[in-house]
Amino acid sequence: MSFKSLLRELRDGIGSMSRGGGAMEGMMTAHSRGCAPHPQELQQQGRWANLPPELLLDVIQRVEASEVEWPERRHVLACAAVCRSWRNITKEVVRSPEQCGQITFPFSLKQPGPRDHPIQCFIRRERATSTFCLYLGLTPSLQGQSDKLLLAAHKIRRATSANFVISLNPDDFSRASSTYIGKARQVFSSNFLGTKFTVCDGEPPHDAAVSSSNRSNRRIHSRQVSPRVPAGNYNIATISYELNILRTRGPRRMRCTMHSIPVSSVREGGSVAAPSSFIYSVDQRLSGLPVSKGKQPVTGFSSTGLDESNAPVRINGEPLILKNKAPRWHEQLQCWCLNFRGRVTVASVKNFQLVAAADPSRHVSPAEQEKVVLQFGKIGKDIFTMDYQYPLSAFQAFAICLTSFDTKPACE
Repeated sequence: MSFKSLLRELRDGIGSMSRGGGAMEGMMTAHSRGCAPHPQELQQQGRWANLPPELLLDVIQRVEASEVEWPERRHVLACAAVCRSWRNITKEVVRSPEQCGQITFPFSLKQPGPRDHPIQCFIRRERATSTFCLYLGLTPSLQGQSDKLLLAAHKIRRATSANFVISLNPDDFSRASSTYIGKARQVFSSNFLGTKFTVCDGEPPHDAAVSSSNRSNRRIHSRQVSPRVPAGNYNIATISYELNILRTRGPRRMRCTMHSIPVSSVREGGSVAAPSSFIYSVDQRLSGLPVSKGKQPVTGFSSTGLDESNAPVRINGEPLILKNKAPRWHEQLQCWCLNFRGRVTVASVKNFQLVAAADPSRHVSPAEQEKVVLQFGKIGKDIFTMDYQYPLSAFQAFAICLTSFDTKPACE
């Protein structure tokens, strides 16, 4: 078979596999889900697995280099879905968002963004369902069909707090689901005004040790689940909004403590530990779940620290602290202004830009302290832009922005 024929057949096969993909949660293959492959699938995998490694590497490199934007980049994911050997080589070829500025795999959402330019996204709010969807792109398309969905969140209002459950699937926000990513929740135990939030990751953010007090037990029908099921309650960030006692005009003032990111990451030569894959496979999540009898509702996770602030994850060094970039007063417009470089067009108290707040003893350069690592703002009714870059990941940036949607009268 000639090389052109091989590429043609490969393109046809990849197209047929990728046409069945939907949102980001569709990127996980049947093999990674722990499902037994069909005999015909095994035969097809064996056929493609017999390609010479050098030829296979060259093919995947060409596909990865040619498909740089969505939805065409789904072909790269289809290569990883062929078989184990293809998946291993694809993961070696595809670089992290920090290196290439591209979001490819689901775990790329938990890896830091590029250093030299932001990844531009937008958030669409559905008021009727209290749902927030994060899409990749400059602006939303008119039809919405070509928008690449990255993450979705559902706001759950309770008597004493509000939770934002984050998932890969906009139709499934169950914490027992394989698409569960994490949550942002309001803390009322030590802050009755509701101006404090914590961001919890569904999996350990990296290999760092986690405080023993952060071990939560997932219970379904009041039965403890297998220890192989991830705790899903790793405190990776704390967001605090300052009180506006004098009711002065201006944007909200916030302070974000990133417990999973050391302050050394913004220094020259610094880095952030990030996962290269999801630590727990889907079959591990589901194997420990008890089979419910009848139609009893499956409750959410519970733990001794579910309604209290869990201990943050442990890292080497002090955590990175982000703060609002101070706006300037525009005399002609009679309002506070920030330079969003055309990405924000509607004035709102929700609009903000975050920069590093480093003590002089931390040896962080002034340029790094002025660099905007996350900006969020309104461009239309229920449409907001979100641009993030290193050291934040898409998941961390999305969780921070979600806290801005909650009403905070004491801060306005």
